[in-house]
Amino acid sequence: MADSKVAIVILNWNGRQFLERFLPLLVKYNPSFAEIIIADNASMDDSVAFVKGKYPTLRIIQNNENGGFAKGYNDALSQVDAEYYVLLNSDIEVTDHWIEPVIELMDSDQAIAACQPKILSYLDPKKYEYAGAAGGFIDKYGYPFCRGRIFETLEPEQGQYNDVKEIFWATGACMFVRASIYNKVGGLDKDFFAHMEEIDFCWRVKNEGYKVMFCPGSKVYHVGGGTLPKGSSRKTFLNFRNNFILLYKNLPTGKFLRVFFIRLVFDGFAAFKFLFDGGIKDFLAVGKAHFTFYFTFLKHRKKRKYIHQKQVSGIYKKCIVLEYYLRKKVLYTQLNSEKFS
Repeated sequence: MADSKVAIVILNWNGRQFLERFLPLLVKYNPSFAEIIIADNASMDDSVAFVKGKYPTLRIIQNNENGGFAKGYNDALSQVDAEYYVLLNSDIEVTDHWIEPVIELMDSDQAIAACQPKILSYLDPKKYEYAGAAGGFIDKYGYPFCRGRIFETLEPEQGQYNDVKEIFWATGACMFVRASIYNKVGGLDKDFFAHMEEIDFCWRVKNEGYKVMFCPGSKVYHVGGGTLPKGSSRKTFLNFRNNFILLYKNLPTGKFLRVFFIRLVFDGFAAFKFLFDGGIKDFLAVGKAHFTFYFTFLKHRKKRKYIHQKQVSGIYKKCIVLEYYLRKKVLYTQLNSEKFS
C-alpha cells in the first residue's frame, strides 16, 4: 500500500521566483489525499531556504547534482511512495479541483499510464500553451504537435477540445503518471537530459499496451520557457538530438531507415533556415545534434532491445511540416482525422 494516493513533485532548479508566485495556489487547492514535494536539482539560488522558511511542512528532496529533467525526476521519484506521481513544472498555476478529475479518470481504467490536463498560457490565458495544449501527437517523421498548437500557431481556447481523448504524449509540464507503470518501464530516459523525454516515455508505455489520455475537466496555466528560453541553441541541440533518439528507440523494425533519410533532408532545410535567419549557433546545434546521435548510437541500440516496438495509436500518417507550411493547415481541426493511427 502506497504512503500517498498522489504525490505532486515539482522539480526545481533556481526557480525561487516561480515557487514564490505559484506555490500559494498549489497549497490552497491541494486535496487531503495529495502530498506536495519539492525536488531540488542542486539549485544555486535560495529556493530551498525559501521553501523551508515559508512552507516548513512541505517535503523537500535534494538531488546531489543537476542531472536535467529526466535524471532529476528519476532520482527524486525513487524516494517517493505513491499510487500516482504528478510531474509538475514550477511555472504552473493550478486551479481549483485540478487534481480530482484526472485521478477519477485514471482510477476508472487501469490501462491508463499517463494523463494531462488542459494546458493554457499563463501570459495569454485565452490561448492554449505551447507545451502540451490539449494533448500531444507526432507525425510519421517524429514531429510533435498538439491539439491546440501546431508549430508556432496557438489556438484560442473556445471549448473545441472539451472531450476526454486518448493522445500520443502528455506534457512533462503537468503529467499525471501511474507510479507502478513509471517504475516498470524504467522512468524517464536520463540521456535525454531535457526536452522530449516525456514523448519517449509515453511512446514506451504505449509500446507496452498502455494508454495516454487528455482530461479536459482539469485546467492549469503554464508560463513556459523558464529554464531554456525560446531561441536557445542549447534547446535546439536537445530537441534535434532527442527527437532522433526517441525515433530510433521506438519505431518498429524496418521503419527507422526510411524516416531517418527523410529527416536528414528536413533537418538540412531547418539548419540552413537558421543560418539564413542569422542563427549561426542554431545552425551548428543541428549538426552537433546529428553527430552526437551517431557517436552514441550503440548506447541507444542497447536500450532499443528492451522495448517492444509495435504500431501504436496517435501517430499522424502524413507529414505535419508539409501540411502546415505548404497546405496551410495550421489548426488541429483542419487535419484529416482518418490519417491518425
